[in-house]
Amino acid sequence: MRLAVLGAGAVGVAVTELAEEYGHDVVAIADSTHAAIDEHGLDAAPALEAKAAGDPLGSAHPADVFETEYDVLVEATPTTLGDAEPGFTHVRRALEADRHVVLANKGPVAERYDDLRMLERESAGSVRFEAAVGGAIPILSTIEDCTPAAVRAVRGVLNGTANFILTRMAAEGLDYEHVLAEAQDLGVAEADPTFDVDGTDAALKCVILANVLSEGGVSLSDADVVGIRNVPPSALDLAAEDGKTIRLVGEATRDGVRVGPRLVPENGAMAVSGTQNIVQIQTRHAGDLYSSGRGAGGPETATAVLSDVGRLPPIG
Repeated sequence: MRLAVLGAGAVGVAVTELAEEYGHDVVAIADSTHAAIDEHGLDAAPALEAKAAGDPLGSAHPADVFETEYDVLVEATPTTLGDAEPGFTHVRRALEADRHVVLANKGPVAERYDDLRMLERESAGSVRFEAAVGGAIPILSTIEDCTPAAVRAVRGVLNGTANFILTRMAAEGLDYEHVLAEAQDLGVAEADPTFDVDGTDAALKCVILANVLSEGGVSLSDADVVGIRNVPPSALDLAAEDGKTIRLVGEATRDGVRVGPRLVPENGAMAVSGTQNIVQIQTRHAGDLYSSGRGAGGPETATAVLSDVGRLPPIG
């Protein structure tokens, strides 16, 4: 497949670097201001080196990507809420041109799922978005294999930053602000951690899952979300006395989405530590299925993107 990559952050760069290993050619990569394009297959190293040095990625305009010959648009621009722009417009342009789309960007799938599916129905292209939920963990493909109708609910620890903070608070008896500063120093938390610690990131992932289970109709505004800012060390101490701990757990069902701090058994499956994620898929016929791994990161998320590309049929 010929890939056009929108977004030159950690995920877009990793997709570009790993594509050849998966048997695909990158013909374009763009950030918000510039693009590097070669329809015969891009030698991405000079473009990425220029980007890393603070120079333009290439000489083309990002909009020129849509004029090149590509089979799959990889949408890896930052997630935005509300209208999910510009990601949604990128997806629309690709589908209207009868191209496939693989998303790492959660916004269009969480906030405009019904619009996305309508565009897909009118296109010869397909949309896949494994990378938007849980990084390298094969959540959506597992649901697809089971069929969504046979899945009752999906629960999990879906944000590595929040999980790192709660793990350190429990292990060391430290307060939230202290551990947050540590996480920021280590690069585990962003300078503005709001998206992670307030539960928004986990909620978006659960909204996507609820849309898959319900065939649409769910957005972030429908979710019941509580973050971890107000979890005191004393709550973790009390939980430990009862053989439990606290994790930020998200749940997606056909009845809705809930995200918040939950008591879980200290030695149970949901008590993953550090930045690990875990997902429990409750099925009608196969019991509870668990998958655990890194839920974020450039190479990890890129593997989900490229696995999705491998599942797509040839264009035309």
